[in-house]
Amino acid sequence: MPNSACEAEVVIVGAGIAGLATAVALHRIGIGAVVLERSDGLRATGAALSLFPNAWLALDALGISHKLNPIYVPLTEGSFTDVQSKRVQEVSLAAENCKGEVSGPRVVHRKALLEALAEELPAGSIRFSSRLTGFETKVDPDSSEPQYTVMLDDGTAINAKVVIGCDGVHSVVARKLGLSSAISSGRWAVRGLAVFAEGHGMAHTVHQFVDAGKRAGCAAMNDKEVYWFLTCKVPENHKDATTDPETIKKQVIEDLARDFPPIYHEVVDHADLTTLSWAPLVFRYPWDMLFGKLADGNVTVAGDAMHPMTPDLGQGGGLALEDAVVLGRHIGFTVAAPGKLDGKKVGQALRGYVRERWWRAAAVITGSYVSGWVQGGGTNWFTRLLRIVFYMFAFKKLVNYASKYDCGELSTRDFISSGV
Repeated sequence: MPNSACEAEVVIVGAGIAGLATAVALHRIGIGAVVLERSDGLRATGAALSLFPNAWLALDALGISHKLNPIYVPLTEGSFTDVQSKRVQEVSLAAENCKGEVSGPRVVHRKALLEALAEELPAGSIRFSSRLTGFETKVDPDSSEPQYTVMLDDGTAINAKVVIGCDGVHSVVARKLGLSSAISSGRWAVRGLAVFAEGHGMAHTVHQFVDAGKRAGCAAMNDKEVYWFLTCKVPENHKDATTDPETIKKQVIEDLARDFPPIYHEVVDHADLTTLSWAPLVFRYPWDMLFGKLADGNVTVAGDAMHPMTPDLGQGGGLALEDAVVLGRHIGFTVAAPGKLDGKKVGQALRGYVRERWWRAAAVITGSYVSGWVQGGGTNWFTRLLRIVFYMFAFKKLVNYASKYDCGELSTRDFISSGV
């Protein structure tokens, strides 16, 4: 209701992967959160995403992996085709997690993941059509606890002990913390789903195609749907045509991927236009992660608001899920009573969360950027040789480094019961 005020232990800004996963983590430890989402429903921009073994460990910790596991098949094999030379290089995508289990990435519908997370939250936890305009800080004179008044564009004010920004690459909360804006990588990406009503007949492998300044790929999600993408350095004349799906599809087939193999053209030709997205790829400098202020008082950020990165290792969603588990675990140490946080201890907990995440996030940002730079290089003999060596030796190591990570368990039962 406009011009009203209400109370919440935690306000989470943004109902994307990071925001919903963080809300689920807090719900698991008995803390309710209000999730503010500016859209009028769950946003599924991007159509699908890759989740590697590290992401599935996080989903295990959040208690929702069983909803998605049976639906999506691990992809353990892939190939890279040099569009100009026609050279095909086979690669293994299988990776071992910290528990010794070997698996590959699974390409998951973004909407299915968001819905699986949202279903775990109490009714009314997500407030749609709620746009943050800012928040103010004060200290409760009686308890000396930090207090925050979160203001929405309809005049609503929410008083909270903790504010967590999960509001994406252009995060209002990140700006409030003083973090530098995400910068352009010089590349754009188009993503979508292709639908084959009679079945596509493709094997469950990842096909990628590399050309000068371009990289594209496709992977079967099930018998009728294929996820596809293309990243490239885009000429200025293409940047204006980013809102019409039919135009985007035409430009991909007739221009950007003109020389790509027929299998890729067929996939794009079957694109469901409602799933297309076209956007610049941005990232945050890794040294901003190491030296920037990622938490201040009882305010912090997670997901793309903390570590925007290029998608070249497929770890954006995975790191967001890890953030949620780690953040939930640290906040769990500040539970003072059922459903209540000790606001004076939250700041220290958030600093612990940041210390656990900044090196991890900075390393994956760097690995993703390097991976994209090598794969999207030119067509001269040196860059081709560099890509061959990269796929033979470095690519698998980068994938394993990013995937072989365990964010830990969420359970805080022991210290909640002890009243710590």
